[in-house]
Parts: sequence; C-alpha cells; structure tokens
Amino acid sequence: MTETTVLLVGEAWQSLQFDIKGFDFFSRSTYHESIEPLRNALDTNGVTTEYIPTTRAAREFPTSADEIAEFDVVVLSDVGYNTLSLPPATFDEFEQVPNRLQLLSDFVYAGGGLIMIGGYLSFQGINGKANYKDTPIEAALPVTMQPYDDRVERSDGVTPVVSEGAHTIVDGLPEEWPALLGYNRVAPDSDATELVRVDDDPLVVVGSHGEGRSAAFTSDCAPHWAAPRFTDWKHYDAFWAALVDWVARE
Repeated sequence: MTETTVLLVGEAWQSLQFDIKGFDFFSRSTYHESIEPLRNALDTNGVTTEYIPTTRAAREFPTSADEIAEFDVVVLSDVGYNTLSLPPATFDEFEQVPNRLQLLSDFVYAGGGLIMIGGYLSFQGINGKANYKDTPIEAALPVTMQPYDDRVERSDGVTPVVSEGAHTIVDGLPEEWPALLGYNRVAPDSDATELVRVDDDPLVVVGSHGEGRSAAFTSDCAPHWAAPRFTDWKHYDAFWAALVDWVARE
C-alpha cells in the first residue's frame, strides 16, 4: 500500500472583540485553529497531511493541476467559495488566473479524492455565505446543496445512525454514534451511497466523479457541532482514516 497524502484546507479563523469601559474604547484580536482532532486522527493512522489554514487559503491553495496532483485527497472544511475563487492576484491585481474550483473538480474526475466537511462556511453555510451551490465543487461531491442557509442547529443534540453498515467505511463501527450539535442539510445524489443519517438527513454520503471518489460529512470535525463527546469518541480516528482511505482508493 502506498502512503496516502492529504491536503487539509480550512478550520481557522480570526476574532475581533471590542471593549468599552466608560469613556475608553479598545479592541483586541485572537486567532484560532481547530484542525487538530482531524489531523491527529489521520497522522495516527499513517496518513501524511499538509495543512493550509482558512486564513492563508486564498493565497496558498494550489493554482495548477500539477500542484493538486501532489495529493491523493483534498479535504475542505469550513472554507468558503470566496476564499478559493478570489485569489489576491485577481482581487487585488485584476489578473486572470485558473479557476481553482474547476481545477479541483477536474482533479477528482481524473482519479483524485475530495471530502467536504460541514460547518458555517461549508456547503451553503450561514446565510448562504459558503456559496458552493452550482459550482464545480458541488458537481464533484455526491450531494445536491440547498440554494440558501442550510444549517440545522441542534442544541438538544442529534444522534447519527449508520444506515449502510455493510460499507467498508463504517464496517465495525457502532450503529449509533455520539450526538452532534448541528449539520448542513443536503440531499444525496441519485447515484450516491448514504452511510450515516441524522434524523431524516444524511450525515455521511459517498460517491464517484469520473474516475475519482468524493464524500460529504455534513457536520463538523471539531466543536462546536462536533462536541468533545464526538471528537473524543474511541472510534473517531478509525472513522476518518477509513473515509480517507476509501476516497483515496487505498
């Protein structure tokens, strides 16, 4: 078996807070990354990962087929359409550059792997700002997205249930998984396979695009939707490793 290489993109953000104390006003900023649970799960299972945080993705995401082809699988998690479709060369310098969404779709069609993980800037996302509907990314994924805010917030928790236990990705995993606090609502494509559900909606869907494979995990890989009870779940690492292996055809 060859070594699987994965490009992880997303799961980082900056926060700006304003404090007002009487006459005085000041601001402060913080930087956050939440890729660690997923990256550790893959590293533990021998998968080689490279990470581009959301805050650097506009500048650093691959801009050619050769650059993307260095990886077996690309994982997009909480990084929106604008970040990938508006590189600084275009937005600031008005240059024509390759369409990175189309490059990624072509990469899958030629035999590569793609996974989208849910979040506020995945699928359609909060207020529709993720905005992947009707893009080459939607075409490459095994799901159809809604044309508006697709979040389902479940503060009461929603329990994932395996619906296709014979599939290699979920083989050996419990039928019920730890509860999640939300997800993006999508619909499986007619030729896709739904593996896990949350209530009446899909959580894990897999399929093919040309010669390649793709998958959608509609909740998060880290808080808040994936609360510690999920990220600390004893099967968390095995699930992500199996999903990546299947998409990579390992």
